[in-house]
Amino acid sequence: MEPDLFTAAAEERQEKDPTGSPLAVRMRPRTLDEVVGQQHLLKPGSPLRRLVGEGASGPAGPSSVILWGPPGTGKTTLAYVVSKATNKRFVELSAITAGVKEVRAVIDGARRASGGYGQETVLFLDEIHRFSKAQQDSLLPAVENRWVTLIAATTENPYFSIISPLLSRSLLLTLEPLTDDDVRGLLKRALTDERGLDGAVTLPEDTESHLLRIAGGDARRALTALEAAAGAALDKGEAEIALTTLEETVDRAAVKYDRSGDQHYDVASALIKSIRGSDVDAALHYLARMIEAGEDPRFIARRLMISASEDIGLADPNALPIAVAAAQAVAMIGFPEAALTLSHATIALALAPKSNAATTAIGAALDDVRKGLAGPVPPHLRDGHYKGAAKLGHAQGYVYPHDLPEGIAAQQYAPDALKDRQYYEPTRHGAEARYADAVEWTRKHLGRKRP
Repeated sequence: MEPDLFTAAAEERQEKDPTGSPLAVRMRPRTLDEVVGQQHLLKPGSPLRRLVGEGASGPAGPSSVILWGPPGTGKTTLAYVVSKATNKRFVELSAITAGVKEVRAVIDGARRASGGYGQETVLFLDEIHRFSKAQQDSLLPAVENRWVTLIAATTENPYFSIISPLLSRSLLLTLEPLTDDDVRGLLKRALTDERGLDGAVTLPEDTESHLLRIAGGDARRALTALEAAAGAALDKGEAEIALTTLEETVDRAAVKYDRSGDQHYDVASALIKSIRGSDVDAALHYLARMIEAGEDPRFIARRLMISASEDIGLADPNALPIAVAAAQAVAMIGFPEAALTLSHATIALALAPKSNAATTAIGAALDDVRKGLAGPVPPHLRDGHYKGAAKLGHAQGYVYPHDLPEGIAAQQYAPDALKDRQYYEPTRHGAEARYADAVEWTRKHLGRKRP
């Protein structure tokens, strides 16, 4: 909204005494060079650089942009930096509280400023996905005619939440989740910077690690938790933020879990063994520990896919498709929603009937191959599609199973050394019972003898 006298006075007080503002506000970057992460959007000549006047001269003016990314990745921060760095008139609206009336007032003001003073206007519209189609339509003339340069922020997929005409008139910039290193750098700056905590407290490694897990790539959440924990430590007269202080402050216990150490493998092992043992509650406990500790959801999904074949197999043929679907969903949505998908798959696998017959079958077959039990492929099974194959006796005498009433031909398929070897020994658990019947019938009709 247009700044009034009261807003201007509040901003002036904030500049004189920044300690009255939240730490996350005080630590907002003042220039694009101070922005943490998103370096793919901050290269020389990028749309954001041009918005603050870097390389924006010439006939091609800066474009309107739509910033799309998860919460806490810097959408509002980037708009704030533009507002401070640009010599343009900057107006901020939120789609939560503003409507068409407010948008039109900004556009009218922008046209007056442009016509009367030659001053360009940048409009920052937060949460644009909350605008209806009609409300978004009201922006089109101003964006198309460049009466305003729009910076719109959204956490929702713009292809579903923003109308196509507005998308086509703007550049879509995708913000990536902040890495732990990005957030760690921001925390270190907040601890020492005079705008932040100015060295009043220190952050030991174990507390920092827990803080990073709490943040989950959200810079605002990290700074909010740091400020609360620092306040609690100072109230106790402590110059170091102890792990227990952070746990008490954010009401979230630190999980004893090292993603690169023994706990990583021990908890993952316990998850799989609980699924194998059909203890759904224990499996969910270990899954929760991995999620809470910030484990990579793709790692968990990979373990579930392995479990589906290793411990369930054909006892429930749907187990592997469920695990694969979960892995695909996790890759597309990420945390926190991925926790629901991983829970879905874990419960399904834990409660599925179990069989390791597929595991032992391939293990036995590999063992024989490694021992040298192979031998030549029987001549009637060899490729007979090339000239001269018949003279070598290849494919001669092969019986085509589809030509027979029962669809099965009693001929030798395995090499001589393995012609009576039986690797797959199905259980009678769940759906594998029908495979047990099928393998018994087919072996009988193939003339196979039990060893």
